[in-house]
Amino acid sequence: MQKLKGLLFGTAGVPIASPKPSSVEGIKTVKALGLDAMELEFVRGVRMSDKLTEEVKKVSEEVNVVLTAHAPYYVNLNSPDEEKVEASIKRIMDTARVAHKCGGWSITFHPAYYGDDEPSAVHKKVKRSLKRLMKELRDEGVTVWVRPETAGGLAEYGNLHEVVDLSQEIEGVLPCIDFAHLHARTNGGYNTYDEISSIFILLEKELGEECLKNMHMHFSGIEYGERGEIKHVNLEESDYNYEALAKALKDFHVEGVIISESPNIEGDALFLKKTFESL
Repeated sequence: MQKLKGLLFGTAGVPIASPKPSSVEGIKTVKALGLDAMELEFVRGVRMSDKLTEEVKKVSEEVNVVLTAHAPYYVNLNSPDEEKVEASIKRIMDTARVAHKCGGWSITFHPAYYGDDEPSAVHKKVKRSLKRLMKELRDEGVTVWVRPETAGGLAEYGNLHEVVDLSQEIEGVLPCIDFAHLHARTNGGYNTYDEISSIFILLEKELGEECLKNMHMHFSGIEYGERGEIKHVNLEESDYNYEALAKALKDFHVEGVIISESPNIEGDALFLKKTFESL
């Protein structure tokens, strides 16, 4: 599968400055802003015609903007309702299929909620579904990376160790590290240079040095409470230590894509890129 060179900064969806709220215009705007990547946001559903996927692929290749994609929020691989599990599997697969047609590199998704179940039981269920869908995608020739995201709420499956374990157990799966979610989930943790560095040390130890050369990441400011994430906010309105993040990314020679999910998506993407490049 495709490997990227360097660290690429991008937006979660079409930039605010885009003249039209379309994927094609969004890609052009990302390039004009001096950014490198855009995440296609299928958060309400996966809808894109074959004609549009061809155009998105053509434009992204012409201007050299890397594409990732975010699957719909309505995914719960631990639902007690088997129909909802099947629908969740389909949403992840449809995201991967469309991203592949667009020439995309990696997709991410929120795997599950714990409900009343033990975390170990939830892990087994998520792993079973993910193994199955990865086999089906590979049989279809879909080669994008599939990445369970670290979750921001304590009710959600997806702490750092859970997504690392999935990545060890299933080929073609790696984590999507959301730094804001890890910060919120631990009620203010993962916010010093050493704490952020510990994420990269763990990934390198458990998944190999190659993992750090192939990262799909999210960041933003975040508000949180006892149960974790409340809402995303702009970096400078939050207590998130973006300078420590930039330094750790630089020191560990991290490569891949880092996507801004702040309300001011391109503003914070450019802000972190500038901070990183100034080091």
